[in-house]
Amino acid sequence: MSKESQHHNTGHMPGPRRHGGGFGPMGMGMPVQKAKNFKGTLKRLVGYLLPYKVQLISVFITAIISTVFSIVSPKIMGKATTKLFEGLMMKVKGIPGAKVDFVYIGQIILLLIGLYVLSAAFSFIQQYIMAGVAQKTVYQLRKQVVDKLNRLPLKYFDARTHGEILSRAVNDIDNISTTLQQSLTQLITSIVTLIGVIVMMLSISPLMTLIVVVTLPLSFIATASIAKKSQSFFKGQQAALGRLNGHVEEMYTGHKVIKVFGHEKKSIAKFEQINEQLYQSGWKAQFVSGMIMPIMSFINNIGYVLVSVAGGLLVTKKAIEIGDIQAFIQYARQFSQPITQTANIANIIQSTIASAERVFEILDETEEIPEAAAIRLDSPKGEVKFSHVSFGYAENEPLIEDMNIDVKPGQRVAIVGPTGAGKTTLINLLMRFYEVNDGTISIDGVDTRDMKREHLRSLFGMVLQDTWLFNSTIRDNIAYGREGATEEEIIAAAKAANADHFIRTLPEGYDTILNEEASNISQGQKQLLTIARAILTDPAILILDEATSSVDTRTEVQIQKAMNHLMKGRTSFIIAHRLSTIRDADLILVMNHGTVIEKGTHEELLAKGGFYADLYNSQFTGRQIGNVGV
Repeated sequence: MSKESQHHNTGHMPGPRRHGGGFGPMGMGMPVQKAKNFKGTLKRLVGYLLPYKVQLISVFITAIISTVFSIVSPKIMGKATTKLFEGLMMKVKGIPGAKVDFVYIGQIILLLIGLYVLSAAFSFIQQYIMAGVAQKTVYQLRKQVVDKLNRLPLKYFDARTHGEILSRAVNDIDNISTTLQQSLTQLITSIVTLIGVIVMMLSISPLMTLIVVVTLPLSFIATASIAKKSQSFFKGQQAALGRLNGHVEEMYTGHKVIKVFGHEKKSIAKFEQINEQLYQSGWKAQFVSGMIMPIMSFINNIGYVLVSVAGGLLVTKKAIEIGDIQAFIQYARQFSQPITQTANIANIIQSTIASAERVFEILDETEEIPEAAAIRLDSPKGEVKFSHVSFGYAENEPLIEDMNIDVKPGQRVAIVGPTGAGKTTLINLLMRFYEVNDGTISIDGVDTRDMKREHLRSLFGMVLQDTWLFNSTIRDNIAYGREGATEEEIIAAAKAANADHFIRTLPEGYDTILNEEASNISQGQKQLLTIARAILTDPAILILDEATSSVDTRTEVQIQKAMNHLMKGRTSFIIAHRLSTIRDADLILVMNHGTVIEKGTHEELLAKGGFYADLYNSQFTGRQIGNVGV
């Protein structure tokens, strides 16, 4: 039942950049993940926001008010500039009594301060409301994903890497959260700003507005041409980054093997090769995309010169006031920002919809077969029966066909056979990690499909070849076997598993905290703790899958004594490589190609001189059998 852990290596994908200023969109050229069904996914994601319609309308209104206040400010400031200019010109001309009206200018400054304060206040309210909406929405989505993962069958997790599932459940949901909280309000603000700025520029001078708009295609052409060139470089950068991450992870996780075989130079050479590819793609991508800013600045400056010349001519003809030129230049600077933000947000939203699609794919996965009317076994005896059971992981590839096994309460059943014979599959079916295609599996005469999975699995205690311990105290790791276990029960379980002695020799005893990989204790000690956990569970049926494979011979003897005590009066299924550990089994099932080809006691099977006898004799005479694990 052990599984080889899988790792999913991906290069980090940097998001679109945000640049301020300029007359056109920038920061494009990054590769963006695209959704397969954009409209459908967007509609579904919007459905999560519908319960917060009132809050979203409030966000929209506050965003408009905040933006309008900031938009009208340059126009008002222009009036102060005009008044100051008029006063100075009157003094220059020597007009008697001429002076600058600082009272009027002071009133305008106070008005501007008031507008900026109101704009900031409404912006704060907008962000506060949107943060609540975003987090509540993502909370619901994250809760649904976690609930869904708990309802998915084991085959879903077997078919995907751990990294892929984690990426969808964590990274993709975080991406949605960031977009809802930041990009949505930025999009509203950008659209309102763009409309407001155009209106204000037209109110000052349609001619100067036309000059600004005419320079816009130049910005698009420059950005599009640079983005096209940088796109391939960014793709190369991401591909090289992914390879580099994968190589580094492999080299660090397998550094002992590399040192044993003396492959350090080969590993470094490969790293340098990939690093060089990353360098070549990286500097080209950054250089080409970095050309956007100077080119845009050049186009902007041309635009400012044309605006200033046209404005100067209009002022001399008294078509506009001097303060309008200052206000218009501010609007011209603001004009490009919402376009840039909208272009960037479009990329972000596209990536977010792709993330949402990946999350929805989890939510749409086929779940485990719904629970039937729940039957509980209050006093389980441990009688297990397989009746004409058939099963296959793939539809047209049967692994088990017409399996019949009858296990009496309290029997010790050993399961042996070559790798891929179906030993682990049998246990998976027994605990309903997979559903049988045909036939029935019953416990005490009750079909396991008539029990709730939670209740069914509570009948079992498991000790696997691969130990699983979490980052907490030794006490907590043992107590994981039963909720509400007392200190005395935990210690008793540890003593029964012969773990109490080594635990007390640790500096903190039962309060010793295991690190994330539990690497601060030996593999054998880890196994002793998992055995103690199983003992604490006090199950009706035991499953021991290579339970003693990771310990030395002396410890194995101690564990075997504890197991013999634990297995008294309990039905036990034992999978073991070492046949010496199953000699005393009441029933030995010899499996091959998903079928029980022999069954009986150790002596009966040896007397038959069949498959089991060959395995047993080869193990104890030192002969090797290719690809055979017992």
